[in-house]
Amino acid sequence: MKDLGSSPIRKIVHVDMDAFYASVEQRDNPELRGKPIAVGGSAARGVVAAASYEARAFGVHSAMPSVTAKRKCPELIFVPPRFDVYRAVSQQIREIFAEYTPVIELLSLDEAYLDVTKNLKGMEVATEIASEIRAKIKQVTGLNASAGISYNKFLAKMASDLNKPNGQAVITPKNGPVFVEALPVKKFHGVGPATAEKMHRLGIDTGADLKEKTLEFLVENFGKSGPYFYGIARGIDEREVKPNRERKSVGAEDTFLQDLHAYGPAREGLQPLIEKVWAYCEANGIGAKTVTLKVKYADFNQITRSKTASTPLSAIDDLEDIVDLLLSPIFPPRKGIRLLGVTLSSLGRQTVAMEPQLRLAL
Repeated sequence: MKDLGSSPIRKIVHVDMDAFYASVEQRDNPELRGKPIAVGGSAARGVVAAASYEARAFGVHSAMPSVTAKRKCPELIFVPPRFDVYRAVSQQIREIFAEYTPVIELLSLDEAYLDVTKNLKGMEVATEIASEIRAKIKQVTGLNASAGISYNKFLAKMASDLNKPNGQAVITPKNGPVFVEALPVKKFHGVGPATAEKMHRLGIDTGADLKEKTLEFLVENFGKSGPYFYGIARGIDEREVKPNRERKSVGAEDTFLQDLHAYGPAREGLQPLIEKVWAYCEANGIGAKTVTLKVKYADFNQITRSKTASTPLSAIDDLEDIVDLLLSPIFPPRKGIRLLGVTLSSLGRQTVAMEPQLRLAL
């Protein structure tokens, strides 16, 4: 059989742990069960790293400023992160994955793609594999996982959100294109708020609207993402599940709905990105020496500014200080700023665990 014309149909499973950090904390502390909790710090510049489903019911979510989260949910309980515990649980989960396939692409401590087309159990039905994996994760860790099953990564990722928490869903080759057509583009994995807003301005609100646009139109308006959008609008995603290699850098960036002209809003926009890259490094026991700031202006010209420390950064405060140092000289900007990014490189394994930080986000 062919995947809509070119390559053999694959069986891809996307596994996503449900409210991972928060669920670990509730598992280990019975007093937190059934209560709205946020993993992270309650300080003025704190950011929520993870929220329990009880907290999500109030509109609290990851990457939300802690002050906003507390305003939405006055009873919210903040819990400091314990990355050593999260890493240990994540390793248990990875060992379960490895019982079924060596083709595992780890996205984070709590999320991964698995290609089970040819699997170690000789099982033919991918939904049964997903069910077994979820049951074994529950048995070994006491935690719930959700899963999506499909013939490509994009649809497997979308499917894993359909029956959360503690559920799974499948999108078949027959149903894939129809599913995408009915989906609002703002819900597409890979389409952020700024891109969704741009699509809306271009009259693209659903997958069906996106499908009507030519490849040339999408490339003209979305650059190198154009071919990807053209494919997924038709239920096509040829990306392979790639077993992880050692990372050379870790970064995060954000495109803003309105161009930034002042230092304050720019620094505020950078804070969640700082939290995100620092949390990744801390969660994975990685140290970094080089910090790079990326700035893209309204005319799409961009600059980068970097600084390398003599030793790996030891605290998020050090990272914030370097970002401040790199950001300040570009103000006032010659044009409005549409995108900012932070990247850490010169990575290496930490020989001594970093001190826990409370202002973290993933």
